Amino acid sequence: MPTNLKTSGVYIEEKNAIPNSSVAVETAVPVFIGYTEKAEWNGKSLLQKPTRISSFAEYIERFGGAFKAKFLLKVAGETAEASVEKETFTVGQKQMYAELKPNNTLYLFNCIRLFYANGGASCYIVAVDTYNDKTDGIEVKADDFMGSATKVSPFELLKNEIEPTLVVIPDAIALGEACYDIYKLVLQHCMETQSRFGILDLAKQTHSQTTTDVVTNFRNAIGMDNLKHGAAYYPWVKTSIVQPGEVTFENLDASVELEKILPSDEVAALEVIKKYNSNSSPNETDKLNFHQALKATSSTYNTIIGELRTILNELPPSAAMAGQYTSIDNSVGVWKSPANVSLNMVIAPVVNISSEQQESLNVDVIAGKSINVIRTFSGIGTLVWGGRTLDGNSQDWRYINVRRTLIMIEQSIKLAARAYVFEPNDANTWTTAKCMISNFLTNLWKQGALAGSLPEQAFDVQIGLGTTMTPNDILDGKMIVSVKVAVVRPGEFIVITFEQQMQQP
Repeated sequence: MPTNLKTSGVYIEEKNAIPNSSVAVETAVPVFIGYTEKAEWNGKSLLQKPTRISSFAEYIERFGGAFKAKFLLKVAGETAEASVEKETFTVGQKQMYAELKPNNTLYLFNCIRLFYANGGASCYIVAVDTYNDKTDGIEVKADDFMGSATKVSPFELLKNEIEPTLVVIPDAIALGEACYDIYKLVLQHCMETQSRFGILDLAKQTHSQTTTDVVTNFRNAIGMDNLKHGAAYYPWVKTSIVQPGEVTFENLDASVELEKILPSDEVAALEVIKKYNSNSSPNETDKLNFHQALKATSSTYNTIIGELRTILNELPPSAAMAGQYTSIDNSVGVWKSPANVSLNMVIAPVVNISSEQQESLNVDVIAGKSINVIRTFSGIGTLVWGGRTLDGNSQDWRYINVRRTLIMIEQSIKLAARAYVFEPNDANTWTTAKCMISNFLTNLWKQGALAGSLPEQAFDVQIGLGTTMTPNDILDGKMIVSVKVAVVRPGEFIVITFEQQMQQP
């Protein structure tokens, strides 16, 4: 009501009839941390600056292209490595294998492509270093992710960003099992922010290892803290992200002499090599013509290039899962379990896991560290066959969709409740806040996020003196709200019982 009623006249007062509403926050905005070709935009550095992009074209514009990995070609059995340790291919009478040079293992660029191929949308990029000026490769360092005396940890930088909800670090896996210390930091970061969820990879299985070895090493190294804030996926996947035209002789180390590797009967190819070697300063057109000529004249060269492409196309699955999280959240909702879905641009998992093998991965009776398996099913394709967090023995936080749905509800209500900070702590404010939260949860129940045939079975909101607060709480300035929700859980085990009955007359 107007307070200055001293002059005769008609006064208008507008009142809010509709209380404040709570809007669901974004649930699938991953942040990718790793190494990029460049990190700049409009002359300004983006190095170690969380940067939001909405498309792969924006990534190229700001962070550049792929890393040109260099390979060595070795004859199996001539070095300390046993030939059984490597995927070999035949060159003439020899068995050879391709091996990445040291400091030439990076995954972020191709993982970003895999993310967008699987439904990815907006995301954040944190470039910890660049490789455009490093001709000999770039060393992946744990300090780039964990921070040091001279470098700020990307997790400290991300504390100032509100929007990201998923954390993905595909480049960290290049450290081997040492990456698990970084994963502990990811889980801790997600716990501290209370708004994020980590998608983790297991190390790539070598020929001398079994699935049990890889999983046991991961479970031993990941610890027991903050497990509900992340999920792990295994094994790596064979993709078609790297196209045939992207791999050329330039992916071979300078020490590799093709004229000594190709068989002597490939005369035309050897002549092509001889002619190219006589060119002291080949330009890009010369390089392309040389590559095309070798492809046309040498089956051995095609085999070598095919092997290099196969290795580059083996990627950790976390980025594909981040894309699937985004796709499912946008099409159904965060409450839908990200499982029983196929992966785009994925040919098959690197390791085939049987149903019997998956039993001990899905259910860890000792510590509950569940591993979600990517499996191939005949006639169906490659599917994600697991939807558990690392806290697999917890009735509260066993499932990924339950954890992420609670994050969404918590953050949405938290942001909406800011409108009531410093408002009178009385019954009018309590009623308004309760109505706001109840309306928000009712809408979620109608969409299928909450279980129950009636709203009162799906959630309960309590606030008030004698209910959630004492007189001392009010004197201390506390307005305490109690929210209970029944989040839908996936039907992980479907049991169908059959029984014969007597013939009816």
